Amino acid sequence: MFNKIYDYIKKFIKENYKFILVIILIFALFFIKLPYVINSPGGALDLNDRILVGDKNKTNGHISLSYVRQIKGNIPFVLLSFIIPNWDIVKVEDIKLDNQTLKESSKIDKLYLEEAIDNAIISAYTLADKSFKIKEYNLNVIYISDEAQTNLELFDEIKSINDVDVNNLTQIKNVVSNLKANEKVKITVEQDGKTKQKYATTYKDENDEIKIGIATINDYDLTTEPKIVMKTKNNESGPSGGLMMALSIYSNLINEDIIKNRDIIGTGTIDEAGNVGEIGGIKYKILGAAKKGADIFFCPQENYKEAKKTATDNKLDLKIVAVSNLKEAVDYLKK
Repeated sequence: MFNKIYDYIKKFIKENYKFILVIILIFALFFIKLPYVINSPGGALDLNDRILVGDKNKTNGHISLSYVRQIKGNIPFVLLSFIIPNWDIVKVEDIKLDNQTLKESSKIDKLYLEEAIDNAIISAYTLADKSFKIKEYNLNVIYISDEAQTNLELFDEIKSINDVDVNNLTQIKNVVSNLKANEKVKITVEQDGKTKQKYATTYKDENDEIKIGIATINDYDLTTEPKIVMKTKNNESGPSGGLMMALSIYSNLINEDIIKNRDIIGTGTIDEAGNVGEIGGIKYKILGAAKKGADIFFCPQENYKEAKKTATDNKLDLKIVAVSNLKEAVDYLKK
């Protein structure tokens, strides 16, 4: 029986070897990953479908955040990038820090999204003079420099430095800056739900400043009035949607209609005070917004020059508005 099966397989391979080679080649082309990704024009994510303030969404029109479309760098897509305009190859090592894995980088981007959502809520509720409360601060380690002498790990939640409670990176800097170089610092953290004592040794950087060699990111446990519900998907991450999330929340908190049935797309990070920060990939976001037929595109001041050049070079009929903070975007829409 086994001899018959063997003879059948041998015969099948001999008669169909060309077809089999083609299948193997196709598999190799599409499934062998190269150390690249391709940035290309993205689209816009309508926040009317994602943000619910109170019991309904009051926005007349559309507020959307723009995004970059990233394509995995297999052989066919890399070859196509030499033909298709605005498909640009980027090395994987250029989109993550040297001492991080792609999995860690992805998790950090998720934390950036959570921080962006919290900052959007805080800034929008503050500007609209609505009630919110921060019940708990979570300060997560997202970077440890090569110079750091510490047993801290990525994603540790820092609670105190030398028994001083800290809620943000500025407070950590304030504690550390009063120390001398080569001092051992006691750091209380939560890791996997357990409280642990860790340490770091201070050092002076090239600017003669005292450091412990870490970077952190905040997320909060918030309560709001009116209540807000925000929906995200597993494949969404990063901080660049902060401005548009804040604008959408604000428009639903006030009684005035500031959207006026327009399609408004944009990008920009946001902090608790409503300040708008620079983002990457503005070219692809502008091109994606134009495809969606945006009436207005908001961007950070730092990105305006490139955004305007992209619109001019591609002859786009798109009104680009640069803003430094949430209030400037609101004031523009009210005009």
